[in-house]
Parts: sequence; C-alpha cells; structure tokens
Amino acid sequence: MLSVLDLFRVGLGPSSSHTVGPMRIAKRFLREARKSGHLATAHRVEVELQGSLALTGIGHGTDKAVILGLLGFSPETADPDEAEAAFRSAIRSKCLHIPGQAEIEFNPLSDILYRGDIVPELHPNGMLLRLYRADTPSDASFTRVYFSTGGGFISSARRLARPAKDDVIEDAARSPFSIGSAAELLKLCEDTPMAIDELILANEDQRRARETTYAQIDVIADTMLACIARGLETEGILPGGLEVQRRAPDLYRKLKTGAGVNEREALFDWLNVYAMAVNEENAAGGRVVTAPTNGAAGILPAVLRHYCCEDDGIPIRSKARRFLFVAGGIGLLYKQRASISGAEMGCQGEVGVACSMAAGGLSAVWGASPAQCLAAAEIGMEHNLGLTCDPVGGLVQIPCIERNAIGTVKAVNAARLALHQAGAGKVSLDQVIETMRQTGLDMSSKYKETSEGGLAVNVVEC
Repeated sequence: MLSVLDLFRVGLGPSSSHTVGPMRIAKRFLREARKSGHLATAHRVEVELQGSLALTGIGHGTDKAVILGLLGFSPETADPDEAEAAFRSAIRSKCLHIPGQAEIEFNPLSDILYRGDIVPELHPNGMLLRLYRADTPSDASFTRVYFSTGGGFISSARRLARPAKDDVIEDAARSPFSIGSAAELLKLCEDTPMAIDELILANEDQRRARETTYAQIDVIADTMLACIARGLETEGILPGGLEVQRRAPDLYRKLKTGAGVNEREALFDWLNVYAMAVNEENAAGGRVVTAPTNGAAGILPAVLRHYCCEDDGIPIRSKARRFLFVAGGIGLLYKQRASISGAEMGCQGEVGVACSMAAGGLSAVWGASPAQCLAAAEIGMEHNLGLTCDPVGGLVQIPCIERNAIGTVKAVNAARLALHQAGAGKVSLDQVIETMRQTGLDMSSKYKETSEGGLAVNVVEC
C-alpha cells in the first residue's frame, strides 16, 4: 500500500510527470553523485530526455524543471518567483550554482538533449543524466537512468526493472489493511465494518500519528483552495505562445454579480470556474496539488470548494478530509493496478482518474455507502475510457483547461447517478480500471502526451 499523501503532492505546474518528476529526478541524481564522490570532480552535466519527455518537454517546461532540480529546488517547497529568477540566471550564465559545490558548466541548448526517437521499454518518460570531468570531457564519469512515472512519482531504472513478488511491491509500512483491489476494499468495509475513509486512515496510522495525518491532509486542502483563489484573481495571457487568455477571473466576476447567469445552469458555471482557475494557474507554472496529476489538478479542488466549504471558501474539515481520503484511496487503486501517467494511458489516466476519484469522494461526503462510492468511481471512469492526451503545442492548455471543467461536471453527475442506483451495477470498478489499462496499452503513442496526433496536429498554431 502507498500513502494517500504520496498521491497528493504539492508542486509547480504545468505537469506532474514532465515538471515535478524531472525536478525530483535531477535533485536525486545530484544527491547520488555527491554520495558516490563524483560530484566533487564534475565539470559538466548532460541531460537526455527520452520519449514523451522529449516530444512535449519544452511545452511542459521540462527543461526548466531539470535546471531547477539541478539547482537544488524541490517541487514541494519551491517559490514560483524565486524559481523563475534562478532559472533565468542559469540560462544567462550557462552554469549551475549547485548548493555546497563549485559551479558546473551547463548550456541548456547543448546539454539538454531531446531524444523523442528513443522510447524506453520500461516507461515512455525516460531521463538519462551524465557527469563529465574536465580531464575526460568525452567520457562520462557518472551516469544514471530514471523514469518519471506519473503524478510526480519517479523511479530508477534499476528499481523499475526489478521484478516484484507476485506483481506487488512490498509494503514497508505493513499496513493493517492490504487493499489491492476495489473488491478487497469493499469486503473489508463489510467485514470490519468501517467506511472507506476509516480504512484509509487506519493504514495511514501505521506511518505517522493521526493528528499529523490530519494536519498534512489539511495542508493539501488549503493548497488546493489557495490555488483556486489565485486563479480567480490573476488575469492575463498564459505563457507558451498560444496566446490563451485566462477566463476564470472574468467568469468569476459575472457569477458574483449575477450578470447573465441562468440560475438553473449556475451550478455548471461555479464548477467550471473553480476547475479552470486551478488549471490556468497550473499552465502558468503556479503552485498546484497533483490530484492525481498536474494536468488533471482542477477537478478535485473544484468539487472540494463547492461541496466541502462554507460559502466564503472556508473548508469544513470533516467533509474535506473524508472527500480527500476516499478520493485518495480510489486513486491508489488506479496507481497500483494500472497507471496515472498520460504518457502510458492517455488522458483517461489523468482527467479520467481524477473524475473517478472526485466522484467517489463526493459520494462519501453525501453519505453514500462504500458500494455506492465505488459505483460512482466506476461511472466516473467508464465515460472517460479512451480519452486521448493530445496537448496543442505541447502545452498544458488546449484542451486541458476546459477538459478539467468538463471532468468536474462529470464527477458530480457520476456521484448523483450512483446515489440513485438500485443494487449493484453491471460493471465493477476493478473491471473499469483493467479496461482503462488495456485501452491505454492499445492506444497509439500519437495520443499519449506526444503531441503527434489529435488536436495537436489539427489545430494550427498562430
């Protein structure tokens, strides 16, 4: 079992797999090089981005993330303005001021290699990093291969290639409730009897004190809400060259004044504006929570803001915690049984999973039974199966921002359908997760975060 706090990560936009993951990889590479003694003699560093990281790396800010990681920044704590200044300084000086180390030569134009022609077998988001000494400029003194596996998770090549016993990685925390499938989760709820959030909390108790868990999940909720608040106030054009105008502030003003708002459809407008506010912040490189990825970061916060907060946006802690624990538990099933990487699954693995998570979490807030929560999660994914990831210009803007708004409305509707459902559904959550996995494997690579198909090639950039 993983922790839900592993799934919800605070980081900078615009992508968890292409920004948060590479930043963590670069920092880990330096840590391992320092430990082995190779960093002290390093004169130059070279980074090779492979597969999807290369094909959409520039639009996703992977180059910037790599440089920030090499400068010692962590996605969880990096201040966006400070990070931007450090990035620009490194670009101008063509060297890296590594903490506790002498400067290392680094020219982004020649030392970041974009190898979209290489698609690693272990995972399509590969990173190869090399250190060179001054006396042996053509022979790397230290080399490592890593993979950004989605949602900010990373792995070394050695770890990813290691066969897991019975296809399961050992649970170091020894969770009291091993939840390997939705069926196991439902049976545990029936046998204990406990609600889904109670089971998840019991597992978290093996990792840390419950009050610490509550404090950390509250930080996640507060970060989500702060991101919405920034997105509702910040106007302007999003970076990247597509000239996409931020729309959330204008829509928010209309909603507050009631101008032009049809009361029957106002619910859609509120859900839309919250989701778009987050994803516009994400597209601008702001601070977001991977839920379960940056590209799908707007869905859970939008539902959280509308259904788990007072009218003034103050979170109702009991509702917010239940929502996030149930949603996180469902997200862990996707992470463990399939993938949350757009480069592996397409957008069904990002927006589809977020929709499923939000639907299950909202059902729990509304008092649904564990079976109804899992039914809501199943409905949320069933109608996102086959969703492609085809970002225009390699940017997390079109169709990503609107797609989060649509996914949010789908999540709420899925929860409503599950609450009104009589008896067990014909399709189980386990079946839909496996279907998503198979669909992702069958999907052409053109539609899996490479910008080589779909809208990415049919929308002409101006």
